[in-house]
Amino acid sequence: MPPGGLEFLFKPSSVAVIGASRRPGKVGHEVLRNLLACGYGGRLLPVNPNADEILGLKCHPSILHVREDVDLAVVVVPAPLTPKVAEECGEKGVKGLVVISAGFKETGKDGAALERELLSVSRRHGMRMVGPNCLGIIDTFTPLNASFAARMPLRGRIGFISQSGAFCTSVLDWSAKEGIGFSRFVSLGNKADLNETDFIGTLVEDENTLVVLTYVESIDEGSRFLKVAREATRRKPIVILKGGRSPDGARAVSSHTGTLAGYFAAYKAAFEQSGIIVANSVEEFFDLALALSTQPIPRGRGVAIVTNAGGPGIVATDACGSHGLEIAGLSASTLARLRESLPPIASAYNPIDVVGDARADRYRLACEAALSDENVDGLIVLLSPQAMTEPEETARCLADLKRRHPEKPILASFMGGERIEGAVEILKKNGIPNFPFPERAVAAMGGLTEYSAYLQTERGQPVTFWDIDRIAVRRVLDRVQKDGRIVLLAHEATAVVRAYGIHAPPTELATSVDDAVRVAESMGYPVVLKVASPHILHKTDLGGVALNLKSSDDVRRAFGDIMARTSRYMPKAIVYGITVQKQVPVGKELIVGTSRDVQFGHLVTFGLGGIYVDFLRDVSYRLAPLSLDDARGMVSETKAYAMLKGIRGERPSDIPSVINVVLRIGHLVTDFPEIVEIDINPLFVYEEGKGCLALDVKMVLSSEGS
Repeated sequence: MPPGGLEFLFKPSSVAVIGASRRPGKVGHEVLRNLLACGYGGRLLPVNPNADEILGLKCHPSILHVREDVDLAVVVVPAPLTPKVAEECGEKGVKGLVVISAGFKETGKDGAALERELLSVSRRHGMRMVGPNCLGIIDTFTPLNASFAARMPLRGRIGFISQSGAFCTSVLDWSAKEGIGFSRFVSLGNKADLNETDFIGTLVEDENTLVVLTYVESIDEGSRFLKVAREATRRKPIVILKGGRSPDGARAVSSHTGTLAGYFAAYKAAFEQSGIIVANSVEEFFDLALALSTQPIPRGRGVAIVTNAGGPGIVATDACGSHGLEIAGLSASTLARLRESLPPIASAYNPIDVVGDARADRYRLACEAALSDENVDGLIVLLSPQAMTEPEETARCLADLKRRHPEKPILASFMGGERIEGAVEILKKNGIPNFPFPERAVAAMGGLTEYSAYLQTERGQPVTFWDIDRIAVRRVLDRVQKDGRIVLLAHEATAVVRAYGIHAPPTELATSVDDAVRVAESMGYPVVLKVASPHILHKTDLGGVALNLKSSDDVRRAFGDIMARTSRYMPKAIVYGITVQKQVPVGKELIVGTSRDVQFGHLVTFGLGGIYVDFLRDVSYRLAPLSLDDARGMVSETKAYAMLKGIRGERPSDIPSVINVVLRIGHLVTDFPEIVEIDINPLFVYEEGKGCLALDVKMVLSSEGS
């Protein structure tokens, strides 16, 4: 990458538009018109072999006929011509390309081949490329509008990155109406070269950008994304809206961009572990952006609510818990001050109800008292326009309080229509976001406190263990692969987790009924028998498990029954024998496992186990490798945690042992990335100090190695 990163894309001294058109409505015409209209101060160089002049600018037959140096070329020619155009740009010494042309991998196999050819040419000449199949890029401070968007956005402090060009145009139109401004605007398109990670890094470096918004459907280079994002979020907040969360949405992403979307759980874990704030809707996406780009980051989660109406105050209070906010307990001096200033029917307690006849001066007194309280980290002001209400004067009071208390965020929810329009404009001009309903103001404040909590937390280092046996694991995996399998048998999977310090009952493979009796006798009764087949993962459904076998006769009978049922219901399954396992006392049932995501690698899972895991879905996720805080968080954020701490007089379970198992599974898959799936279900956990046992371990390897 050239010195200065990607600044040459946003601050070029000259821009060529290759495929510029004389016809209004054509993309090549609109791009050139936008560059002229935005006030770009560099040289504009239209390229079209069939025109002498476009929009008053001299036209060039090709980029090679341009005499001066060219920093940026915007390419708007038919897709099949783009490799030749890129070759000429490379010969000319162009630094960057914005390829707006469509017809590449989003169209299928032939388009993907064309995209690879275009990328190859760009890389050979050391050029960086945005797109193809993109809307373009915008910088409101340069100014530069190298796009075919219908309008230039307002200047602001929000950097916006989007994988969807159509989403870009909708956002631009909507933001103008709402008065929301942007610093830079990037349409990623197909991301053949530059992707979201590149531009997140660039926008974080940009002095005009205070918050980065990103709409993505897929993420390339997951490991690099995590590294860049973790560094970036320590400097500026990043908010992401992820498209393709559901299975149907993920399929739509694949057809839209030709890219695998991966598990949303993996994305969510990646975002949270990187300090990225996840928006759940377009509305929340921009609410968070407004708050983060205009307000200081609070010290903590304590919020005060000032309202002139009881109902909205209750709604806001209810919403606080869902967004990690705490209703601040006001100090004795603050309560005394409020009681002295407010009428008797008002409520001095938080939420502070100044009642319906409150004018601006009463709002000022209440808000000033709340902001001066050391227990209050942020203020939410609700206003319902009534006959005595002074919306505009109240807005001016808040603007003054913002100047006097610059360290604490102030968000408003002035509800209504015409009566509050002037007040909303005053708030907007003074950098105080107004939200039409209380819940949205609360959610935005929650985003501020979430980011604050992240900044105050140091990410721990991944935990590694020394009491492990990598050689033993390698022997097992090599034997499985040599056997032509990817699914480990139960005794093999158990041996692997044992080698990484996870306790499990004695587990052996028996290839005959006499062998099963011998193993059972050596273990001691009672025992459990399970069918051993790589084709039968859910043994209970088949009747392939027999419990509480207390004698050799029990073992012989169960052995025969399991084999008979397997032969009847799955005659084509290859059966290696019967797994014999020492039966152990019942503990609380948990699940610990991993799956391998196409973008981010291994996703570790923890939750309530047993037969209800698919029904209850009480699970948490993190990406491996795991820190101690990661594992603790996984356990504590599930409903299972309350059970583990002990309910209705029960003794607490051995939570440290559970955390230890989660960490060791994360270490195992980090060391052996060819393991694509682990499922310990159930993991029995016993009382405090008595540990855990992995009862049923399933493990699957990649069919392509690591």
